[in-house]
Amino acid sequence: MKQDSHPPISHQSENKAAEEVESAVCVMTFNANDPSGAGGLTGDTAAIASVGAHALAIVTGTYVRDTTEIVDFVAFDDDTVADQARTVFQDMPVQAIKVGFVGSPENLAIVAELTADYADVPVIAYMPSLSWWSDDLIDQYHDAFVELLLPQTSVLVGNHSTLRRWLLPDWESDRLPTAREIAKAASTKGVPYTLVTGVPVDKEHFDNVLCTPQAVLGNGQFERFDVSFAGAGDTLSAALAALIACDNDLGDATREALTYLDGCLSAGYRPGMGQLLPDRMFWALPDEDEEDDDASESDGATGVDALRLPPNDTSH
Repeated sequence: MKQDSHPPISHQSENKAAEEVESAVCVMTFNANDPSGAGGLTGDTAAIASVGAHALAIVTGTYVRDTTEIVDFVAFDDDTVADQARTVFQDMPVQAIKVGFVGSPENLAIVAELTADYADVPVIAYMPSLSWWSDDLIDQYHDAFVELLLPQTSVLVGNHSTLRRWLLPDWESDRLPTAREIAKAASTKGVPYTLVTGVPVDKEHFDNVLCTPQAVLGNGQFERFDVSFAGAGDTLSAALAALIACDNDLGDATREALTYLDGCLSAGYRPGMGQLLPDRMFWALPDEDEEDDDASESDGATGVDALRLPPNDTSH
């Protein structure tokens, strides 16, 4: 009788495989579906996977948008958001939580309740620009965020302009507030660390600053791009959450997340008629030397090899 050519899997191998699966790093992200792929859960899951973690994507609603503009937003009800998250929490350990746009004060209340139940899990909260929304809804959302979620937030991430208008609405000086002054405003609501992006330096550069009210803990200065991007903030905050979940300290995680974002933007592409999008898998692009080698090898291909499908890479 012909013997099976595959060796039997030992119990030891099974246990080792189980341990490897159990060691997966999980990041839960609360965010909106983005059908354009610019940001939202699409951006979060790609960025989290790209830096080596597993994304647990909790849908809070959906944008109606393209790469040019956000037309509308439809929020999920709070019970639907809660059921998604609690079901996943009961199944998998979560090493970090990223909070993006959740769409309503009711959903913010649910997220705050969940983060309080899992108080040992760090929370990275990102506040996007909401200029596309009506003023009354923006005010309600901002107020609920301050009251419910900022006390649970470990690191607040946001653009300098967005955070300034939100956290320092009565700022009257002609000079712009520093990142530390914004961090001080956030700290009065319970936030220990703030990552302020897009801090103006000059016409050609901007700074990204991680700070507390007392000190600047780290910064990364970058050249301005001549084009605008959609989804950069979601990409940065999701990558930061995943790097923290992977047990990097906050300083190292921030530096690596900023470097990752810079790579994403440098390889950015325009799939539609609007803004550029970050290439969150830029590191998977083949090098030019590799492309030349592949081309020379294929020059003499004949027969079945000539029918090979092209490689599935991320080149745009």
